[in-house]
Amino acid sequence: MHILVTGAAGFIGFHVARRLLEDGHSVTGFDGMTSYYDVALKRARVSLLRDSPHFSFVEGMLEDREALSHAAGLQHPEIILHLAAQAGVRYSIEAPEAYIDSNLRGSWSVLELARALKPRHLLMASTSSVYGANEHVPFGECDRADEPLSLYAATKKGMEAMAHSYAHLFDIPSTMFRFFTVYGPWGRPDMALFKFVDAISAGRPIDVYGHGKMARDFTYIDDLVEAIIRLAAVVPGEDNRQATVADTLSRNAPYRVVNIAGGRPTPLMDFIAAIEACLGSKAELNMMDMQPGDVPQTFAEPALLKALTGYVPGTPVEAGVRAFVQWYREYRPESVAVAHPIPA
Repeated sequence: MHILVTGAAGFIGFHVARRLLEDGHSVTGFDGMTSYYDVALKRARVSLLRDSPHFSFVEGMLEDREALSHAAGLQHPEIILHLAAQAGVRYSIEAPEAYIDSNLRGSWSVLELARALKPRHLLMASTSSVYGANEHVPFGECDRADEPLSLYAATKKGMEAMAHSYAHLFDIPSTMFRFFTVYGPWGRPDMALFKFVDAISAGRPIDVYGHGKMARDFTYIDDLVEAIIRLAAVVPGEDNRQATVADTLSRNAPYRVVNIAGGRPTPLMDFIAAIEACLGSKAELNMMDMQPGDVPQTFAEPALLKALTGYVPGTPVEAGVRAFVQWYREYRPESVAVAHPIPA
């Protein structure tokens, strides 16, 4: 099977593309090498993917519909996995236009591509941030997600809404999956785990927001990839198995929303303790107020994922952190720059 993966140079896209290649599929990767964080890390990921003769890569921005069409034209994709995005809750306050361009206009380009190609399945990455101010936990896919607390979350919710309309109008089988704090080897330098490990290893203090009174439903990258692979085979409108829980299959379109997480929030201070144990060093903590756009807790209800795929992420945080630290030490990321503004 041939699969188009947008964001193939990114953290999640790289892992998904690598797994697909290992499973015997051919993959075309598409990504723009923006300077949100060090491009060297992105190129290192792509270099590993190029080891496979079944991988091809096209560099371009999502907003460039001609470049995206060229990537798809290399081999007609049966599945489109849209993982490219401008990520980061806090950075969306500093550079809102990057989120509009990538997450809305760029995602529209992917939808137009799907409209033209009619793939068997279109899967698009959303985020737990869409739950925003929702106080009901755990977060279920049928809960309201109408009060985003960041522009990042708003653009992802907008992407979901656009995808539903295209699924309805053009009969495009579509699945939106909402990620919950994904972490692991080859992670982004702007993510908490990378920043914490980097700072503690260098003897620098770490910034702990919300005075440490936060919790996240951490999802190890291999678990996320497994869930995506399984969901790709559950095609709305084609594989309409009856979920034993509240389903999000639309009444008006071959469209579904699914959480991907284990449903086990980890307190932030426990996460830091796991990092300290792996490094054999205590962190110097710089306790800070909550950042604008952040939420105190994310907590997924994974029942729909389990009903559809028989799978729920389960890697313990301690094991996932240990795998990241091992990669960090092998990669020698002293040359990797943490996130910085994209040039205008």
